[in-house]
Amino acid sequence: MKHGVNIYSEIGKLNKVLLHRLGNEIEGLVPDNFERLLFDDIPYLAAAQKEHDQFAEVLKENGAEVLYFLEEAAYSLTAETVRKSFINEFIYESAILSPYACEAIYDKLMAMTPTNLVAQCIAGIRKDQIEVEAPNSLAAMVALDYPYYTDPMPNLYFTRDPGACIGDGISVNRMKTDARKRESLLLKYMYNHNDRLFPQNTNLWYTHEGPDNIEGGDILVLSREVVAVGLSLRTSAEAISCLAENILGADNSFKKVIVFRIPVKRAFMHLDTVFTMVDYDKFTIHPEIEGPLDLYEITLGKDGTPEISFITDDLEALLKSELKLPAVKLIRCGGSDRIAAQREQWNDGSNTLAIAPGVVVTYDRNYVTNDLLEKHGIKVLPIPSSEISRGRGGPRCMSMPINRDDL
Repeated sequence: MKHGVNIYSEIGKLNKVLLHRLGNEIEGLVPDNFERLLFDDIPYLAAAQKEHDQFAEVLKENGAEVLYFLEEAAYSLTAETVRKSFINEFIYESAILSPYACEAIYDKLMAMTPTNLVAQCIAGIRKDQIEVEAPNSLAAMVALDYPYYTDPMPNLYFTRDPGACIGDGISVNRMKTDARKRESLLLKYMYNHNDRLFPQNTNLWYTHEGPDNIEGGDILVLSREVVAVGLSLRTSAEAISCLAENILGADNSFKKVIVFRIPVKRAFMHLDTVFTMVDYDKFTIHPEIEGPLDLYEITLGKDGTPEISFITDDLEALLKSELKLPAVKLIRCGGSDRIAAQREQWNDGSNTLAIAPGVVVTYDRNYVTNDLLEKHGIKVLPIPSSEISRGRGGPRCMSMPINRDDL
């Protein structure tokens, strides 16, 4: 196994992965903040933690080293100077209106251990947890009704999105929504100050401080030469162009980026909610993107400038050509049953996590798609998902692979 970051496929044996075990941030979800925090329902925390623990256990039983976001972020903040810098950035990203509140929050967080500090930032800081002088502005007074100074981060268990390891580097992503931008801030500090996770030679392909949004669920490493990126609800064309130029311009094996333009709607939030790779020549796909699909190719010209072209092939022909395969199999989420396809798509039936060629982790509730995968020779490792699926993300969403075997 190569050390450090090593991701040159979607299906190589998974050696190291970053997860986040759901915590008190989930208890901060209420109907009044669903829209703000991107949830449709409230998972039952104790049951969700059990389901997530079973997910982690499946990965461990199959040879993966499981690391946790909380512990790795805390390790990154060991030095006092680093903690001070992080807290100031965290307060700024949280857009707190009262200067008195900013000062009180700074003092509260600086008094904590690194682990408790990170846990508090993830859980959110409620207004009844600190004493603050009366607000001195109209905006701060109007905001008094909202119970949090800093929102919880209930989406953090979808560790795929704030960052994506590609080749020997990582993209620290700028998230689309305010609810998730502080997740990338934590990852930034992990990249800069945690060399046991990201050694000093780890390339940085994208930074969350840029102006354009991109999320990890839209990034799939199809081979040593080809990266697929979704142009979606959460990822912009400008960010894709920047990422492509950085990856293709580096001294590595990648030669092109294929852009999938997918429907802009919540059920199709990211590319990996409608399309994932499960074996050398097999893919899960939602039927709605199987038909006419806008595809683009980004390469670098001889002078190093990006060249963009429209792809006229259909998806199946494209995959055969780019992966140098005689044939590929597209396995439909829900099969030919339109109702099953919509139901299982909503519950992330296409969002499989390959942990080796032809071996995938899925949600048990997507039994139609799971049965189809098995009929096509795929080994399916289903996990319980009654609660963790309420966040609208599947096993791939819940994982950030750091290291895989090369194919």
